[in-house]
Amino acid sequence: MIRRFLRDERGATAIEYSLIATLIAMGIIGGLGQFGTALTAYWENIDAKVAAP
Repeated sequence: MIRRFLRDERGATAIEYSLIATLIAMGIIGGLGQFGTALTAYWENIDAKVAAP
């Protein structure tokens, strides 16, 4: 029973997949944050041009 437990790698695989999913999610969140910052600057630039006489 102990040998079977030590050979079982299902838990390790689940942990690996969760780490990969976490890294992907962090990349997406970081990318969206940068995109949001750039988009805000873009709209502020348009607003300044429209408001200028």
